[in-house]
Parts: sequence; structure tokens; C-alpha cells
Amino acid sequence: MCKVILAVVRCIRVMYETVFEFFFSLYWERKKQVIPDLEAKHSFLSESAVTLAKKIRNRELKSEELVEAVIARIKQVNPIINAVVDDRYEQALAEARAVDSLIATGVTDIEKHKPFLGVPFTTKESQTVKGLSLTWGLISRKNKRADEDCESVVRLKNAGAIPIAVTNLPELLIWSEGRNPLYGATKNPHHTGRTAGGSSGAEAALMATYSTVIGLSSDVGGSTRIPSFYCGMFGYHPTADIINLKGLFSRTGEEASSMFCFGFISKHVEDLAPLTRIIAGDKAIKLGLDREVDIKDIKVFFTSSINDCWMSPPKAEIKDVMNRVVLKLGEALPSENKPRPYYHKCFDNITNVWRHWMTKEPEDYFSMYTDGQGKPNMLWEIIKKFFGFSKHCLYLVMRLAGEQLLPAVDAVWAEQLTQSLKDELFSQLGDNGVLLLPSGPMPSPYHYYTYICPYNFAAFAVANVLKCPAVQVPIGVNSKKIPMGIQVLAAPHNDALCLAVAKYLEKEFGGAVMACKANK
Repeated sequence: MCKVILAVVRCIRVMYETVFEFFFSLYWERKKQVIPDLEAKHSFLSESAVTLAKKIRNRELKSEELVEAVIARIKQVNPIINAVVDDRYEQALAEARAVDSLIATGVTDIEKHKPFLGVPFTTKESQTVKGLSLTWGLISRKNKRADEDCESVVRLKNAGAIPIAVTNLPELLIWSEGRNPLYGATKNPHHTGRTAGGSSGAEAALMATYSTVIGLSSDVGGSTRIPSFYCGMFGYHPTADIINLKGLFSRTGEEASSMFCFGFISKHVEDLAPLTRIIAGDKAIKLGLDREVDIKDIKVFFTSSINDCWMSPPKAEIKDVMNRVVLKLGEALPSENKPRPYYHKCFDNITNVWRHWMTKEPEDYFSMYTDGQGKPNMLWEIIKKFFGFSKHCLYLVMRLAGEQLLPAVDAVWAEQLTQSLKDELFSQLGDNGVLLLPSGPMPSPYHYYTYICPYNFAAFAVANVLKCPAVQVPIGVNSKKIPMGIQVLAAPHNDALCLAVAKYLEKEFGGAVMACKANK
């Protein structure tokens, strides 16, 4: 009987979501803007960060030329996508000139000590860059600036990379659309009437328009992988508890175990491991990134859809992408490693399980809501929002009100279910298996549509709950030219498996889906 009721509810949900999507389309389809193509003189921006770093070392490209090109490209596309919120262009250009002067002296052994010397990068505004804005999207923090660099920025700078700008985000990072009262919304460059995702949507939007070379992000519920999916990029969420989180929000780096993890959004798989080695530092060895992997030695499991009732039912095109990937891998793998279906009852409840584990994170979002000026009464905040007196986006009021007013998730139940999933899945995967998961139930939705389906990040939350590595892989586009994709997960510390499968799929399905052409 329960299954029948659930099936009926899902059918009703499909119908009303279809109706809402139709009415949203009537408005947002008229708002689509075209991203200008990349000029031929800046065609090198289509290359990987690894390649550009090598060209700088070999004096085939000046760092100043690369930084100037990134700045020019940002200025060209940012009025359309609204991604960059603060910059240090002049300082970056001065640092690039210093790099070129250093290389002109004939200095050697650069690659070993500064592998990304002269390569510019951007990062989400919540990840501190000294001197740049640090608002977390809150009006109450509009004048706040970072006093120091976060640890990952420090390590990237020590590797020679040059910070150039910080990018937009949702308030307190807790929404899958990059929108806040200070800076407005970031738009998906593939269709500006749709969201670029959150909370690292601006990084993905810049990457998809050739407007950044390195995109530093973070992920506690899909914040690296959701934007990567929506914008057609690769998004890497490493094994948790390896990378120092100092400078993320107000973290000191000494906190206990966390689902949060720094990661990267990129046009090229080859950038992901080298960049992650840098920010992981001495602990990078625990990720196993140097492991040689033959795709034929990997066992593949797949889950075609996740049946969490909080999440929208998956669209047929999502299942079709999984089928295509499974078929392609089936052709490449020996019979003993052919893709096999996998499911666990935890997937039916992943939203509530993730909600429980979020209570273990050190952030007190209620205090952060007021920038440390006491905890709000969320019922009163709802009333203020209704009458137009709130200084916050509706989604933040909704999310925190839900956490304050709804019953807490049963801790024993959530932790037992999590452990059951870990024991069974990691036993199956071992050190040579991956799990393919769908990238949510639908591709990038129209702006504000996330209010209709606020928990559609659930498929991404699986990796956070498991604290395991995951790579979001672009798999072409749908009939409306919106990017599609899948996730590749592995057991903790088997990050190399995810990257190997991503590299194979990059070759077979064409790689990153760019929002414009790069003229040669």
C-alpha cells in the first residue's frame, strides 16, 4: 500500500512540476542572452591550466598576457552572467609581470616548486582572499573584507598561481542557486534564463565561458558538482577530511571531521589531480592521486535513479544519459567488470540523512544569519519576509525556518543507515570499483524554480554523507542544448579511480560543454 501511495504522489508531483516548468518557460525563454565567442587572440584560454603553466615556464606565453586575457574576458562576459563580485586586477597584473621577470632570468626547477607559476585563478567569495570582500551574500556583512587568505589560497599562491577575483554565491552557501540580496543572481551561460547552480555556480559559469583558468570551490551538499553539472564542466569533490578548511567561512582548520571539502571546477580532467595535490599538501598521498589506473581493471556499479521522496522524480533524459554511459563502459570493460546495478535503502532517505549530518558541522547558521548578533526567531523572520521587511532571500528564510521549526531527524536511525550504506557499498567497491550516480533529477532549471523543488541536490549529498570522492562528468547536452552529466563515486582514498573514469568518459563523450566557441 505504501508503494502505491508513493507512486501516486510521485505522479502528482510530475504533473504539477511539468505545469510549473511550462509557465516558468514562458517568461525565462524570452530572457536568454548569447555569450560572445572567445576571440582568436585569446584562444589559449581554452587550454588546461597544466598546459598554460608549461607554456609560461617555456616562455611560449607571458603570465601578464594570460592575466590580461582573463581580465578582458571577465569584463566582456560578466555583465551577462554576473559572476565576479570583487577583484584585484591591478595587483594580479603586477604579480604576473614579476613572474615574467623571474622566468626571464633563466631560473630553473620551477615546475617542482611552483608548478602553476603565473596562472590566474578565481575562488568563491566565502573562501578568503586577503583584501577582497567576505560577505557570504549577507547585507549585514556588505563592508566586510578578508584579513587573510584561506589555507587553500595560500597553497595555490605558494605554487605560483595568482588570485584574480572572488565570485558570487547564495547567502551562507545553503541553496542550489547562486543568488543573494547584495549581488543578485548568477546566470547559466548556456541559457541565461536558467541557474548556474550553487553554491559555486559563478565559478562554473566563468569556466564555461573561458573566463577563468582555475576555479577553486567547496562542497558540503553538491556545491562543486551541481554547478559543474548545470554548466557542463568537470567538478571534483575529493575524499573528505584531507584538505585543510582554514578560511572557509570562519573555520580555523582545527575542526573535527566534516562533510565540507575544497575542490575544483575545470574544463579539463587533467587539471584536477595536480591542483588537488597542491591544496592537500602533505596529506595528498592519502588521496592516491599518483596511482596508475587501467580502465579495464575497474569494477562499475550504477544507480539509474534515486527514489528519495524529497527529490523530484528523475526525467527520462537523465536515465537515458546513465544508460548511454553504462553501455559505453560495458563495451570497454571485460565481462567480470561489466556494469552492475546497485541500490541501497539509504538512497530513499538521503535528504534526511544529510540533514542529520549537517547538524554535526561547526557552523551555526542561525547566528551567521544575523552576523553574530544573536539567533533569530524564524517564525518572526517569515512574517517579516511576507510583509517585505526582510533583508534576506526567501530561500534562506525557508531553509532555516524548516530546520528550526520541523522535528529533528532521528540521530540513531540516520547514523545506523549511513553505516549500513558505508559497510555494504565500500565492501562492494573495494579499491577497484566505482559507483555511477545520476546528477540529480533534471538539468539546470529556470531561475527561482528551485523553490518548487528545494531538495533536488539529494543525489549529490550521497558523496558528502559518505565522505567519499566524487567527480561530476559532463555528458553532452539534451534536446534544448542544456548540459547533461553523471557522477562517479569511489570508496574513500580511491580518488584516482573517479578521475580515471572521468578521463575515459571525457574522451568518449567530448568533455566539457562550453557555452560559446573559441575562435582559432
